[in-house]
Amino acid sequence: MKDIDYIKDEDIDLSLLKDIPIDFCRANMILPLRIDNGDIVAAVGGDNGVFALKELAEKFSVSPSPVFMDPNSLSESINRVFSGLGSAEEVMQNISGEDLSSVANEFEAPRDLLELTEEAPIIRLLNALLQQAVNERASDIHIEPYETELDVRMRIDGLLNTVIKPPRIIQDALISRIKIMANLDIAEKRLPQDGRIGLLVGGKDIDIRVSIIPTVFGERAVLRILDRKQAGVDLRDIGFDEDQQDVFSSLLSGPNGIVLVTGPTGSGKTTTLYAALKRIYAVEKNIITVEDPVEYQLRGIGQIQVNPQIGLTFASGLRSILRQDPDIIMVGEIRDIETAEISIHASLTGHLVLSTLHTNDAPSALTRLIDMGVEPFLVASSLAGVLAQRLVRVICPYCKVEYEPDDAAKHYFSEPPAGLYMGKGCDKCRQTGFYGRTGIFELMIINKNIRSMISGKHDAGQIRDAAVKSGMHTLHMDGIKKVMSGITTLGEVLRVTHKDYADI
Repeated sequence: MKDIDYIKDEDIDLSLLKDIPIDFCRANMILPLRIDNGDIVAAVGGDNGVFALKELAEKFSVSPSPVFMDPNSLSESINRVFSGLGSAEEVMQNISGEDLSSVANEFEAPRDLLELTEEAPIIRLLNALLQQAVNERASDIHIEPYETELDVRMRIDGLLNTVIKPPRIIQDALISRIKIMANLDIAEKRLPQDGRIGLLVGGKDIDIRVSIIPTVFGERAVLRILDRKQAGVDLRDIGFDEDQQDVFSSLLSGPNGIVLVTGPTGSGKTTTLYAALKRIYAVEKNIITVEDPVEYQLRGIGQIQVNPQIGLTFASGLRSILRQDPDIIMVGEIRDIETAEISIHASLTGHLVLSTLHTNDAPSALTRLIDMGVEPFLVASSLAGVLAQRLVRVICPYCKVEYEPDDAAKHYFSEPPAGLYMGKGCDKCRQTGFYGRTGIFELMIINKNIRSMISGKHDAGQIRDAAVKSGMHTLHMDGIKKVMSGITTLGEVLRVTHKDYADI
């Protein structure tokens, strides 16, 4: 019996797996690969796999040819291979002649979606959508009704892509199915609804946030996909270089003060805050958060879910937290003067406060707080640092090539680069040239000079100039550094930091 370490996609005849359920492969630790010259070749993880292979060989009237594989690696391969079967488009083709308006009674969580293959058409379609989204690393699924069609798009690496355009007739059934899984009211179609779905997809523990709103053409659904493993991400995994890690970690080690993370929606602020909490967590510290919503459950940390319908807002939750004798507080977002003032009061009374704010850059966070109504001297005395961030796509490592930049691109660099990198497009990155995302950062430390400028009501531009003179790297500067390092492209950096990126 031969040994193998890894199974390549091209080594597998996927048509062979159509009649073999994933639960059979998991239970027996076996993955059939292909039928070759009268032999059925399969990766096995032990004696059970060998016996199961003999059964398959009898079924297909061939001889067994086992190859041994480490059970852990084999389990990962089984999940990976089966997650590639049955895309949403294929399911649409298969069910085109069936009754598309049928909806199942109740979803039996936490069964793995890869095992649900013999269900009603709508269930199979939604399962295939979720399976495909996880397989392609999508962060969101958008189900959008229009006058004559239904558009289903997925956000992959920050950009939306249309995956299927199913017939409009299935809209109500598909939305109802989502509502059933999220424990929402299927009869209510006039008001927005929010829910949550917990699933296993290909062995991954997935949390899905569901938002449904009424539109003129019917209900529109957005499913945000959260991999719970992301809750364990570290600062070095989100794009910080060594110097940035050291400076940011020094802010987090302070006994008190406010550390803000700023940026638009979808720029990774929450992930950065969770990474910060992971960095500073210790059993000796009492850490409590108030969030909307609680995206990931963190071990050893008390987390409060905001619920405005019963009066539990950021401000009221923050007041209650202060009675719990916390050392560190995380506020999901500073949205109003009340939350801002309580956060400042907490920082001035010996607490480290982490929070987010919606501003375009770090200096704008200072003027934003003042515009809310916070006194400038309170902003100056309480803030320790502000981190602005964006997400840029990473060049695909499988098709990365070097190229010579043209004159139009060279003027963005202080020193003309000898060569830059790009992805030429391959199957791994869906011909986009990008695979995954990373952060670019602008970290402003509130030093003595900047505190004086805040109290003197200087504008954001003047504060920015002073921060740069003190050593702050702007978002654009950090992005260019990552371009020079071959991590991302100039077009990506200009896309999130400038409006003129299309001219490159």
